[in-house]
Amino acid sequence: MPRPLILTLSCGDQPGITARVTGFLFERGCNILDAQQFNDRASEGGGDRFFMRVAFDPTGTSADSLRKAFAKFAAGFAMDWKIAAQDRPRRVIIMVSKFDHCLVDLLYRWRTGELNIDPVAIISNHPLEATTDIDLGNIPFHHLPVTKDTKADQETMVRRIAEETDAELVVLARYMQIFSDEQSAHFSGRCINIHHSFLPGFKGARPYHQAHERGVKIIGATAHFVTADLDEGPIIHQDVERITHADSAADLVRKGRDIERRVLAEAVRLFVQERVLPNGGRTVVFRG
Repeated sequence: MPRPLILTLSCGDQPGITARVTGFLFERGCNILDAQQFNDRASEGGGDRFFMRVAFDPTGTSADSLRKAFAKFAAGFAMDWKIAAQDRPRRVIIMVSKFDHCLVDLLYRWRTGELNIDPVAIISNHPLEATTDIDLGNIPFHHLPVTKDTKADQETMVRRIAEETDAELVVLARYMQIFSDEQSAHFSGRCINIHHSFLPGFKGARPYHQAHERGVKIIGATAHFVTADLDEGPIIHQDVERITHADSAADLVRKGRDIERRVLAEAVRLFVQERVLPNGGRTVVFRG
């Protein structure tokens, strides 16, 4: 059986794009399994923008020949596009500091087959014993400490590891270091961060304790792409949980960590399934 493929694309909107794309696949013997589309009539720059995701079986033709033919087709629409294997694990680097709840959750979902990823490295600014006590198996662990004076060199080492492992995604699983503008630009569109949704209301240390002191009624978490604007990159996924007067600061921390790991895992799932398409400062997310 042929390996299913996923086509994602975006371009300026015009009549007939859906018919032309599905017709292109039909003419080459492909069987469409799932198709979603969206027309953004309020896209940045003033013009309508069209987005599409199609999962299909490439019956009777190879992925390489499809890419070559589609490149010519897409040029007529000035498309940004990609054809990727649906079942191929995406190569992922996970970066973490001392809080390991998101790291542990990602590795659990990977080992149970829930997340189709291939962890090629774990990077921490702390030693392994200070980061986590779980068995990492054969995943390479890199201790890359960082200070103000060594930050540039440390970030260069991170980029080198990403290049050597052919990493397709970098996940900041509660990595408590701010990327430089250069690092953010280097990993643009392929680096996901998780933070509590209190920002910018509760910045700095102990945000859940700050929230408890203010008597908040909802806490949450946001997974987003990393950009030079701290914690303001295009949002991929969010979730919230109700809080009552009976919840202590410790309860908020516990519930907050649970939301953080769920939201980050879902953002990674959406990314590796080619369901997240950039749209200026926002994203189009095709759920499934």
